[in-house]
Amino acid sequence: MSALPPNPDYSRQTQIDILARGDAFDMAVVGGGATGVGIALDAASRGFRVALCERYDFGKGTSSRSTKLVHGGVRYLQQGNVSLVREALHERGLLLKNAPQLVYPLPTIVPVYATWEVPYYWSGLKTYDLLAGSLNIGRSGYLSPSATRAALPTIKTSGLKGGIRYFDAGFDDTRLLVSMVETAIDEGAICVNYMNVDRLQHIDDRVSGLVARDTLSGVEYEVSARVVVNATGPFSDHLRQLDDSSRKARIQPSQGTHIVLDRRFLPGDSAMIVPKTSDGRVIFAIPWNGATLVGTTDTPLESTPIEPVPQEEEIDFLITTVSDYLSENPTRGDIRSIFAGIRPLVASGEETTSKLARDHVIEVTESGMISVMGGKWTTYRRMAQDAVDRAIEVAGLPKLACRTESLALRPQDKQAISDLAHHDPTLAEPLDPSLPYSAGEALWAIRNEMAVTVEDVLARRTRALLLNAAAARRAAPRVAKMIASEFGFDDAWIASQLEEFNELVELHLPQASAQG
Repeated sequence: MSALPPNPDYSRQTQIDILARGDAFDMAVVGGGATGVGIALDAASRGFRVALCERYDFGKGTSSRSTKLVHGGVRYLQQGNVSLVREALHERGLLLKNAPQLVYPLPTIVPVYATWEVPYYWSGLKTYDLLAGSLNIGRSGYLSPSATRAALPTIKTSGLKGGIRYFDAGFDDTRLLVSMVETAIDEGAICVNYMNVDRLQHIDDRVSGLVARDTLSGVEYEVSARVVVNATGPFSDHLRQLDDSSRKARIQPSQGTHIVLDRRFLPGDSAMIVPKTSDGRVIFAIPWNGATLVGTTDTPLESTPIEPVPQEEEIDFLITTVSDYLSENPTRGDIRSIFAGIRPLVASGEETTSKLARDHVIEVTESGMISVMGGKWTTYRRMAQDAVDRAIEVAGLPKLACRTESLALRPQDKQAISDLAHHDPTLAEPLDPSLPYSAGEALWAIRNEMAVTVEDVLARRTRALLLNAAAARRAAPRVAKMIASEFGFDDAWIASQLEEFNELVELHLPQASAQG
């Protein structure tokens, strides 16, 4: 099969040039995470004119910091939220069909150490299978102690009664997001990162568009639209209050922290779930990109930082919890990277964040602005469908049907990346011996995936920063020079980029290993 030709439309400058023409759009979407990009993709695939503005990079916030699972949520089943679980399992099945290059079946095991746990978890996970219906990945079932040890070679064996295996799906969140951005552009959407919405425009007290500023050049652009959709996740209240300063905040942010360990802590192909922890959550240990990912916590926050910082007690909690189930106990010195993401939970009372529902909420203000709040990565497509349906009603747009249930997402062109290395063998070299990424992959991201900073390349187009923060720091100078060469930036720009990235690296290293 021949390689897909590079699409010049994926150039950030091309997208800006189209935005600068001043065309009128049917919808303007604010927010370039899973929800916002999903809305742009849905709307564009129906035939609407859509412009999306993201103030940082695509997926900079929550959408790049997930637990890397496309799942129904066994915890929500325990809470009795059957409708959310059924919806999420349906969406999981669709993603496995529409993005098989990025979403894959992941056998997951609940280790059991008490006899009564066997029928308890078995019955719950059989219900999980039934709710998935025809889109179920595989049948759950009991594993003997020996079969559990074979699937989880590092499991603590003392008192082990066996395990219950079920199937969910794993994925790489921002690689999927980049695929969604490209597919949205293929369908006619305009998607621009580093485009901050400074203010909303109104005609007769109705939102009629927005003013966006390119944070890299400082140039402002007026975007007129029949409806504006707020899909800014944890920052939803900012745009809601920009529309109406008296509007009451609805987002209750909660921080989820993850640690990344060496592959030896989970050397098999199965994930492990700790079904109940002291904070009422579940903890996963997942094989991911050649490493072991452990998460997540649920810590209420008073504010919503751009760069959430894992708390020391969260790191200790994850190490202590996973150590109860592993034959080798990880220490801080074993941590390659730590990262935290913020869940945009919608407050409805005095519940703790671990008990707040992950259902999405769509709000339409008196001015006609639509805000999509809450939800989870797995259900982004359904959230987008509901948001676009509501936007059609609000703006009086043609009632065009949703197409995303069967819309395949554009894969990354691996052959084209290989061709780069064929013409320049240095591009076949790894960015760092400890990273699974080549220089060619970095260059492709710069030329074809709107990556314009070192962080874009090493945190999101590749996952270097999350996999091994120290190795990402070593790779940063080469990446900075590649970007500078492509865009004509000078040595001062390189120095500034490296300083910023090194500060970010420090946030991804626990204190005990920060000097390693």
